[in-house]
Amino acid sequence: MQTTKKSNGVGQELSREALIEIRNMNKWYDDFQVLKNINFSVDKGERVVICGPSGSGKSTLIRCVNRLEEHQQGHIIFDGIELTDNFKNIDKIRSEIGMCFQQFNLFPHLTVMENLVLAPMSVRHLSRTEAESVGFHFLEKVKIPDQAEKYPSQLSGGQQQRVAIARALCMQPRVMLFDEPTSALDPEMISEVLDTMEGLAEEGMTMICVTHEMGFARKVADRVIFMDAGQIVEENDPVTFFDNPQNERTKQFLKQIFEH
Repeated sequence: MQTTKKSNGVGQELSREALIEIRNMNKWYDDFQVLKNINFSVDKGERVVICGPSGSGKSTLIRCVNRLEEHQQGHIIFDGIELTDNFKNIDKIRSEIGMCFQQFNLFPHLTVMENLVLAPMSVRHLSRTEAESVGFHFLEKVKIPDQAEKYPSQLSGGQQQRVAIARALCMQPRVMLFDEPTSALDPEMISEVLDTMEGLAEEGMTMICVTHEMGFARKVADRVIFMDAGQIVEENDPVTFFDNPQNERTKQFLKQIFEH
């Protein structure tokens, strides 16, 4: 779709054709402004990584994209549809945008397959047989088809997160949002989740990922955004972002990350 180019506030312009556009967005919690004049866009097939210190607003930002959080000013537009209080628009956008959280948010009383088929049957109106076929397809994609009849408590953390990714994929979304998907995992389980995410990226999935996994960002991202104090401080391609950061706050953040 055609849009007017807009500055993102750090010297770059927004894309003319974007699947997601955020324009001049602001958000408050009571008197505290958590997001300040956010402007950026995401093209179809683009992988954007958002990083920054705790409390910088990055998780709140991506939660606003599918209306898990409500912004007070500005515009969020998905494929030409603006995200407002219109419940029809909210439902339409949520059906197109999958999300994977820090915690796995699986229903503990349901098996893996029952977790997977719930939304496709109720929202996409698939039959049980159709939904299970889709479920097995995505369990194979995340490499745990043998776990279909187990309950979440019987799985490792890495397996549970891969189930959560498969569950989101069962809705066949056009965009995937990841909110620090490895932060609740033991170190040895992180790689299996990142491998799954890399596979999605290679297949062309549009992704916005909040993460501290800088190796993943360097390898997979088309663009890296650094946030601090509710603002986009810097954004660039991974090579430039990591090898030649422009902002002093970005340099300080990366130094701290790589020293640990």
